[in-house]
Amino acid sequence: MSFSARLRSLGCALLLTVLGAVALVSGRVQAQDIGAPLAQLATNKYDDTEAALAALAVSGSPAAAGIVSALADGKLVFGGAPPRVFIEGEGGALLDPLTMQPVADAPSVKPVRVNNRVRRAIEAANGTLSLVSPDPARRLEAATAVARSRDVAALPALDLALGKETDAKVKTALTLARASIVMGQPGVSDAERIAAIGVVGAEGNQDALAILRSVPADASPAVKDAAAAAISGIERNLAMWAVAQNVWYGLSLGSVLLLAAIGLAITFGVMGVINMAHGEMVMLGAYTTFVVQELIRAYNPALFDLSLLIAIPLAFLFTGLIGVIIERTVIRFLYGRALETLLATWGISLILQQAIRTIFGPTNREVGAPSWMSGSFDIGQLAITSGRLWIIVFAILVFIALLATLRLTRIGLEMRAVTQNRRMAASMGIRTNWVDAMTFGLGSGIAGIAGVALSQIDNVSPNLGQSYIIDSFLVVVFGGVGNLWGTLVGAMSLGVANKLLEPYAGAVLGKIALLVIVILFIQKRPRGLFALKGRSIEA
Repeated sequence: MSFSARLRSLGCALLLTVLGAVALVSGRVQAQDIGAPLAQLATNKYDDTEAALAALAVSGSPAAAGIVSALADGKLVFGGAPPRVFIEGEGGALLDPLTMQPVADAPSVKPVRVNNRVRRAIEAANGTLSLVSPDPARRLEAATAVARSRDVAALPALDLALGKETDAKVKTALTLARASIVMGQPGVSDAERIAAIGVVGAEGNQDALAILRSVPADASPAVKDAAAAAISGIERNLAMWAVAQNVWYGLSLGSVLLLAAIGLAITFGVMGVINMAHGEMVMLGAYTTFVVQELIRAYNPALFDLSLLIAIPLAFLFTGLIGVIIERTVIRFLYGRALETLLATWGISLILQQAIRTIFGPTNREVGAPSWMSGSFDIGQLAITSGRLWIIVFAILVFIALLATLRLTRIGLEMRAVTQNRRMAASMGIRTNWVDAMTFGLGSGIAGIAGVALSQIDNVSPNLGQSYIIDSFLVVVFGGVGNLWGTLVGAMSLGVANKLLEPYAGAVLGKIALLVIVILFIQKRPRGLFALKGRSIEA
């Protein structure tokens, strides 16, 4: 072997020796680093326990997470002479916290004490340990927990996690957590605190507001001014988002009112009938959904996510048939007699309510939400639930379908003709009695599919329809009797106005104020926002 080869061989051996020594020393240092916190835990003093948790959180030891979890679960115990810490395993066996192997000479032990301060330290330690988790969701949750605890001991772990983080959302949360700690850390310069305030202020949410309000009392005027300016900016931003949230709630309420009122707009506009049983058609649609879901649960649970799609045509057909029967047996004998019609339909509503109570009982019935209508998501500070979003989409689709029916079909043409001039329509050969029956059935059927949607956001009970009948009439009169576009604009306008008034006047006074506004409006425009035009109507 040549001299150079022997030199390379000797160099490799020396390198391996050095690496082995470094590994050994590293392992001993790690054992010493975690040994000190374990000794502190064995003293069973709250201050020592809190300090030990902070040290464990940044130790990097694989055993740290198990020790913190055992303390949180009440399974961390100590005993012996000198005192040692153990983890209580299955059947009361004592395990070594480093190796998780049973100990041979198990002494008598007592649990390590925990109070509220220690529990907060446990939460912070768990958050710090999770900062380097491979799961982004867990890292995000950990960053949020550290931001709330504002534990100075977590700074090294935060700096380490920030250097490795690649997920933009998690990195933003880590940056916010670090800034929240720096703001309250003693010995930090004003420039660093003001920079941290800028980072927190840019977040612009309630958590950031709470962090900014915790600026130390002994902070300099410049820091306090920066915090006050950031707080004012966030409050303005949150106020704007609050208005946007109320508008969203108003659109959601407006879609519900649209579904409940759109069928009434047809029957009231075409037939001039004040149908007090319209709310019960909504209720029957909701109970149809309940029956469909019960049958699916009993015979084919795999179809549950399709239950609403199955219930929509069934509710339309069932309530539409009930509407035709009511029109043919009661309403057609009372045309032109508004008071008698009102009393008759009110009696029908009572009969339908009692029939449902007899069949299903007086208590609320559970109607489940399919998976595609569950959950929520955020747009900025705007919280949007999937269920409400789908109901708005559904209301718009129903409106478009009804508009297409009135504009593109023969029955729709005849309905519009009867609405504008009943006598002239009859003289042209249109069977007005048949149109009345189909109109009442169509309006009732739409109320039924409205009940399918309302079953997802309201209690399904015999009184469900009574909650919407007055609001439905209000929408129809405000928008313009018999005008679908007026019903759409009226429902959305009243829904948004209601939700914008609620924060200032309360739910009850807000509705009263809205009712007064509508009454005053009707005094100026008796035919509503969009009045129908026709010779008979204008006469």
